[in-house]
Amino acid sequence: MRVLVTGGAGFIGSHTVDLFIDKGHEVRILDSLEPPVHPNRQKPDYLTDEAEFIIGDVRNDNDLARALRGVDAVFHFAAYQGYLTDFSKFAFTNDGSTALLFQIIVNEHLPIKKVVVASSQAVYGEGKYRCHSHGIRYPLPRSISQLERGEWELKCPICREIMESLPTDEAVVHPHNQYSVSKYSQELYALTLGKRFEIPTVVLRYSITQGPRQSFYNEYSGLLRVFASRLHKDLIPTIYEDGKQLRDYVHVKDVAEANLLMIENDLVDYETFNVGGNQVVTFIEYAKLLMSILGKNVELDCPNEFRYGDTRHIISDISKLGSLGWQPRIPLHQIIESYMDWVQQKDEISDCHTEAREIMRHQRGLRPVR
Repeated sequence: MRVLVTGGAGFIGSHTVDLFIDKGHEVRILDSLEPPVHPNRQKPDYLTDEAEFIIGDVRNDNDLARALRGVDAVFHFAAYQGYLTDFSKFAFTNDGSTALLFQIIVNEHLPIKKVVVASSQAVYGEGKYRCHSHGIRYPLPRSISQLERGEWELKCPICREIMESLPTDEAVVHPHNQYSVSKYSQELYALTLGKRFEIPTVVLRYSITQGPRQSFYNEYSGLLRVFASRLHKDLIPTIYEDGKQLRDYVHVKDVAEANLLMIENDLVDYETFNVGGNQVVTFIEYAKLLMSILGKNVELDCPNEFRYGDTRHIISDISKLGSLGWQPRIPLHQIIESYMDWVQQKDEISDCHTEAREIMRHQRGLRPVR
């Protein structure tokens, strides 16, 4: 099969490209090599020469049309993410490119057999909870006033008791920041247009994906990369809120295997799947595991601040994808070790943390407890 991977020079995209080529597929990459992920707009040295490479922007009609012609399937990874307040860029990049992709396929009558859109666990917002008195709840985002008081946990809107976070399945979506809104809008474009024009389409909602090739240069996301870059330079990692936030983590190679399954199985068409890990830890537990692997022991920096728009707890229920035979194989300690093995091969590890914090404070994305 001939496959187009947008954002194929990036983290998840490049691992997916490698696996597809290993399985005998022909691959074309479309990537704009956008900073800060790709400094100086240079192709990363890990990118295989066996894939055709087109430098171009998924928001550009000509670039995207050129890349789409002659392929059988499309994996749409190119996206914009972060915590800054350039709201329109999220919409123009994530939603606009997805609408444009289907526009070109339909208008040029391209015989695309599958479109797979990369979405995010972020679309769930606070996700699924249980109140022991009032049952299952899907809470609204925490208010600014609650966060400024340092009251981190979600409470039942009826009895005001603290609720229990549960693994979140694909059924209920509740995005609450600019990135998650754009990703859910992207999903709606893809599945709506895919069904209407009979273009088999799948949405994958990734949990926190980690492993080698995760860029050093995007300071606004990537817990492993942020903590590792700080500890690598003997600097103290920063943890917002109280560090007890729960997350699940999945290795990028396991994600690539899930991606491969999408073109090998027609049962996935017009469906949405969580792609996540099977080990849940708090941020503090994560930081301590990383420090033990690195042989370091430092006090964590908990500055009594919060990132406005962050989710308290979010854990993905992966049973739907599991019913098709996929399971994450790589445990958390090996996820971290594989990333650190890759880091050790690099001459210069960027740490933009201090600058990024100041930018987020200036834009009110990072706020103090009062």
